[in-house]
Amino acid sequence: MSDRLAQVSGHLSNTYGRGLLAGEVAIITGAGRSAALIFANEGAKVVLSDIDAKKLAAVEQEIKSAGGESISVAGDVGADDFPKRIVDATVAKYGKINHIVNNAGFTFDKMLHTTPDDTWDIIMKIHVRAPFRLIRQAAPYFRVKPEQRENRSIINVSSTSGLHGNVGQANYAAAKAAVIGLTKTIAKEWGPFGVRANTVAFGLIHTRLTAAKEDGATMEIDGKKVALGVPGAKPPTDAARQSGEAYPLIPLKRGGNADEAAASMLFLASPLASYVSGHCLEVTGGAGI
Repeated sequence: MSDRLAQVSGHLSNTYGRGLLAGEVAIITGAGRSAALIFANEGAKVVLSDIDAKKLAAVEQEIKSAGGESISVAGDVGADDFPKRIVDATVAKYGKINHIVNNAGFTFDKMLHTTPDDTWDIIMKIHVRAPFRLIRQAAPYFRVKPEQRENRSIINVSSTSGLHGNVGQANYAAAKAAVIGLTKTIAKEWGPFGVRANTVAFGLIHTRLTAAKEDGATMEIDGKKVALGVPGAKPPTDAARQSGEAYPLIPLKRGGNADEAAASMLFLASPLASYVSGHCLEVTGGAGI
């Protein structure tokens, strides 16, 4: 098996010696550090966006220090002027767009019967309206003539909450389900232009969104401070981890990390997935559709 893996690795390195995304341009919202680094490491010119300008600058500098190319566009993805700003900045710098990864988002959990309108609306704005508006703004750089076509893809981040629902997440589950429908429609409309569109529905990935809310992580949206995390979430005990009881519903018996999540995005953007479109990849530690 090790010999076969080495052989496959050799094929990939020979075919994509400069990286799977060499010379391509990727917009990644949410300044996902792991996604930005893995895309840049595979040769992509990365355009980063986040509402946290300090975090954004740090990720951009990390890419450049490693020899990669990157620019950043700070701001709220939900702002009316955001799609034009980031698309214009990308095209002005690099002349094209190959990939959009709609990664920005957060949770704002409430039980259904106590969810106010504004808590519903802000989740819909960031998780559904914002990706739609960015993709629409970038349409001229995806719907191109055959002689202009390169490897191009749209990757929208969903959640297992959007597939299966989740207690306390009526707003988030509805938004993430809508993302899947949006993606399938893009695949059908833009497929004739050689554009792939896929969704990744993540289960438990250890980030500040899935840590305990009591840890105090927050972000500011539309002037409102929103607490991040899951109320009462506690890391499993060592005994639970060793017995496999920590995450009984996850085939791998553990949550994922940001690097593993980013790898699934890279796969969907790469030529390795050149015939994969209109699909939802459910990443839950072993399950997949």
